Amino acid sequence: MSLLSRLFGKSPPATVAPTTPVPVAPAPPPRPDPAARAREEDVSLAQSLASGDMAAVGKWVTEGSTTQVRQRAAQAITDPEQLRELIRATKGGKDKSVYRILTTKRDVQLAETRRADQLRAEVEQAAQAIARHAERTYDASYAATLAQLESRWEKVAGHATEELRAEVSAQLARARDAIEQHRRAQEAEAERQRAAAQAAAEARQQRELELQAERSAAEERTHAQEAERLAERQAAQAKREADAAAVRELVKLLRQAEAALERGGTARATRMRAEIAEQLPQAPALPGWYAAQLERLDSRIAELKDWKTFTVVPKRGELLQQMQALVGAEVSPEELAERIRRLRAEWRTLHRGAGDDPSPEMEQFEEAAKRAFEPCREHFAKQAAVRKENQARREALLERLAAFVAEQSGENPDWRAVRRVLAEARREWREYAPVDQSVVKSLQARFHELIGGLQKRLDAEFARNLEARRALVARAAELATAGDARAATDEVKRLQQDWKSVGPVPRTEDDALWEEFRRHCDAVFQRSAQESATQAAAAEAERRASEVQRRERADAARRGWSDLFAAAGRVREYALATALGRPADEREPLGTAAASALADLEHAPKPARAVLEQQMTRVASGDVSADLAANEAALRLLCVRAELMADLESPLADVPLRREYQMKRLVESMGQGGRVTPAQFDDLTLEWLAAGPVETAVYEPLLARLVRCRGVRAPSSPR
Repeated sequence: MSLLSRLFGKSPPATVAPTTPVPVAPAPPPRPDPAARAREEDVSLAQSLASGDMAAVGKWVTEGSTTQVRQRAAQAITDPEQLRELIRATKGGKDKSVYRILTTKRDVQLAETRRADQLRAEVEQAAQAIARHAERTYDASYAATLAQLESRWEKVAGHATEELRAEVSAQLARARDAIEQHRRAQEAEAERQRAAAQAAAEARQQRELELQAERSAAEERTHAQEAERLAERQAAQAKREADAAAVRELVKLLRQAEAALERGGTARATRMRAEIAEQLPQAPALPGWYAAQLERLDSRIAELKDWKTFTVVPKRGELLQQMQALVGAEVSPEELAERIRRLRAEWRTLHRGAGDDPSPEMEQFEEAAKRAFEPCREHFAKQAAVRKENQARREALLERLAAFVAEQSGENPDWRAVRRVLAEARREWREYAPVDQSVVKSLQARFHELIGGLQKRLDAEFARNLEARRALVARAAELATAGDARAATDEVKRLQQDWKSVGPVPRTEDDALWEEFRRHCDAVFQRSAQESATQAAAAEAERRASEVQRRERADAARRGWSDLFAAAGRVREYALATALGRPADEREPLGTAAASALADLEHAPKPARAVLEQQMTRVASGDVSADLAANEAALRLLCVRAELMADLESPLADVPLRREYQMKRLVESMGQGGRVTPAQFDDLTLEWLAAGPVETAVYEPLLARLVRCRGVRAPSSPR
């Protein structure tokens, strides 16, 4: 039972155990030369390192007389267990550099272990990722993902085992085989489609040839029959109708020539005029107006030819140069195509007024237009290829979407996946544009059908979940005013768990419902907190009252120890005067003062009072140790022990004593670093009180070290 425990109200034992006599330490031997000792230690450490005697090296970490020896020994320690033991031995010692060296080496070992563990984890994760990928069904991202995983594996493969590398190589080969199989399947499908398309085209061409032959034969038969009937009907009127036909032909040619001039077709009008000239000698009598109109036609043809010579020809050359300049021009395909279109339009407008007869300039213009349009043709072909590729991607997306719809058609679909797929599918669909107008409507219809079905099911799920959460909100609102706050709090906690189990709802409604639900829950918790605060206030008042009592007892204990050390000082002065053989007239006042101090000890621990009373009895009978050096050594050792127990540093002069005591404890297997109890401090203090006397100049600094370890105020020196 500790002294503090006895002080706090428990009864002392019936008898006091006799105090163990303090051993008298022998006089210390003369100190060796530090430099010589350092050289000897250096040689001994080097021998231990050379022989690999790490136990001896560890001894020099704690027992080396110089910092250099201790640091060299600490640098040589590598065994983790030995590092831990030496860190415990040097913790709190004066040589902080040795402690830092040991802890740094330990931290480096731990860091290397963590790095090795992390590297092993990265190797396993990379291998597992490749294994999972090899099990996947091939899709559009399969090859790219495999390349990323393979690059990741190459970075850590050197740290994997041979078995794991072989396994990963097999998985990689399997994945590459899947890619190759997909490529072969695509090539086979493309070849099949090309063959089918070619066969269909040949079949269509054959059917068209057959139909054309049938139509030609039917037309020939029809023409022959009509010719025969016409010959029969018109045999009698052939001469008269021939004349009328000749007149009509000449009128027709005149009208066509005039119409050609109106449209700007000078060349066509000229040809019509030449045909009229060829037919006039054999023509029958013509109407009187025909000659006058024919004369006006000749005049207009002449005027237009003159205009062509002076206006159209230069303009045509200019347009030809502009078209030739577009060949190889560094402009965008869209702008180039627009310029070519505008030049063609100008050319056509020019020749509406200048005739449409072929010319070298027209051929050159058309040739330049074809050459200039070549980049546009390639550009538009690429755009067509892009549209085809987007069409293929949309069709693939529709297939994946249809498969997903089928997969989620059960009673428990993955609504989170449904929401994600809806968003990603719409985003991908927008990315895969444009496509050919011939297929855009059909693809869009299929897409809206699949997306609409998923969205409809999701909306129904939203509605059910919204209803469930509204019910939870309503119940939380009822609990906000319920009578039993604790029961309401428990039920609100259950409602919060139920809230988490409800499926997805739209973000906007979810936020609003959550705010309302949380407000009701907070009201329940606040009401419960108010009741708890009232109870806590009462408990706090009770705790404070107990704390006041505890502090009063602690203050009394501290006063008791302070008074005890003051009385011990009186007893020490009386014992010192007796040990030094001073006269009775000097000793008697000191004895009276010591007895008076013992009588005034009201709060001191009874075992400690008993020790001092025994000291007084021995001093009065002359039984006092007069070996002051031995008494000082005993007190100094008690201070070192107290400083070890309190984990405090010892003065520089007592460091060797402290190290010797530590080594003794290690040899005796007493251990180090255990938890120190108040009873151990009390027992050590009893040994202090039982020690022999020393001079005041020696006693006071030693007493200050002891009371610092105990955490009590040192008493004032007696006068």
